[in-house]
Amino acid sequence: MTTTSTSQALAMSTPEVERRLHPWSWLFVLVQQLRQFIIPLLALVFVGRGDGNALWPLVGVAALALASLWQYFTYRYRVDDDRLVVREGLLERKVRQIPFARIHNVALHQSLLHRMFDVAEVRLESAAGGKAEAEMRVLRLDEALALERLIRDRGAATHAAGPAGTSADATAADPTLLLALPTAEVVRLGLASNRGMVVVAGAFALAWQVVPDRAMTRLVRDAGEQAFGYASHLSIGWAGQVAAVVGFVLLALVVMRLLSVLLAVLQFHGFTLQAHGRRLTVERGLLTRIRTSASRRRIQAWTLREGLPHRLLRRRALQVDTAVGQQQEGEQRSLRELAPIATPDACDALVREVLPGIAWPPAAWQPLHPRAWQRLMLPGVLVAAVAAAAAYWRFGPWGLAALAWAPWAVFAARQHARRAGYACDARLVAVREGWWSRHWRFAEIDKLQALELRQSPLDRRFGMATLWLDTAGAGAMSPPLRLRLVPLAEARALHARLVREVARRPLRW
Repeated sequence: MTTTSTSQALAMSTPEVERRLHPWSWLFVLVQQLRQFIIPLLALVFVGRGDGNALWPLVGVAALALASLWQYFTYRYRVDDDRLVVREGLLERKVRQIPFARIHNVALHQSLLHRMFDVAEVRLESAAGGKAEAEMRVLRLDEALALERLIRDRGAATHAAGPAGTSADATAADPTLLLALPTAEVVRLGLASNRGMVVVAGAFALAWQVVPDRAMTRLVRDAGEQAFGYASHLSIGWAGQVAAVVGFVLLALVVMRLLSVLLAVLQFHGFTLQAHGRRLTVERGLLTRIRTSASRRRIQAWTLREGLPHRLLRRRALQVDTAVGQQQEGEQRSLRELAPIATPDACDALVREVLPGIAWPPAAWQPLHPRAWQRLMLPGVLVAAVAAAAAYWRFGPWGLAALAWAPWAVFAARQHARRAGYACDARLVAVREGWWSRHWRFAEIDKLQALELRQSPLDRRFGMATLWLDTAGAGAMSPPLRLRLVPLAEARALHARLVREVARRPLRW
């Protein structure tokens, strides 16, 4: 995707001119509908074979094509001074007015088919939920980019504080490149992620659902019997069998990492993060290009992640939560990955760039309760004790080997408690957690929506509490923003302070 010209943006901004979608938009709508109805159509093809119903799939495709053409001829949109007006339908008409200032995210999607026709799908999102305010399938690429730029400029002008309603952010300033990932960094991203394992697990789960249970069970059993039968004929002894198992595990890990690298290249090739005034724009993808744009003030919370592979590569990942729908058709299109992978210094600099005036990283982290490690070790020690008792009843004295987990649970609890902490100043509240896999979670106090002080019976016994903080747009995979296992008096004082701060400050979306 390339930037649009100023003349195209000016033409797009002409008020009271209704526009249609691209003339080939019905084709893309048809392709999308065929993807949704492909299984019923295939069922008609195979079930209806030989009984006079073979033409029903063609009738279904024709009906979908007519529906796609109907949508093209009845869909109109108009750009007004401060809003986008969308009209669709003929018998049942719908008119939707979308103020530019309410649009939180602008996503442009280009598959290979889109790129062949030089078009793009535009999706406008607000904080109303997972459903988009408007979906335009499809526009010419230059028109889509012009609409994105118009929404960015008009939205900035609406929120400007000047008497004339304009600001420097509303002008057509050149974008500022904040981050670009070369191919080597994308390869590191694949090595540090588990995307390959997720895909394999999803494919296995899908196959288990699609293939009948008996057939799937027989397939797995036959494959296992063949593998063990082949190994038994080799007569390599127990040492050779152990080496074969270890070699197979290492080969599987290598294959998973290679698959993760491939997926990372497909998803994040050509990744760039740019700042257009108050808006951030991310563009990425090798075959399918995705361009998404959101205002800085729409960012609700931040997450820095650092797993063991990240530490070995001296890298981190920076993600954000925005108050828009997170998923659409199984694909991430909202602004989430500000830095899929970058050095720790680059991530910290990016936070300070997007949040000017924020002291990051915090100068001082407050520790947890001195006995927090004892509270953290209890679940692991109890699990080890129960497992050892069950194993002793089943296997005898050898079952007591399960108690070896208890020292590890104590060690892990001590390491976690030593590294965890929180920080809170006039603008920001932050927590850090984890030992083997670490993360930092923080948000501006202006973005907090709810606060809750929790105490379990064990927390009361140890004299500690956990403060839960809630923001909008938190993803299902995002770690919670919580100040865990803080001394009770300290937690209550911090809770009272944040309640006063949140009550007197307006909520900034």
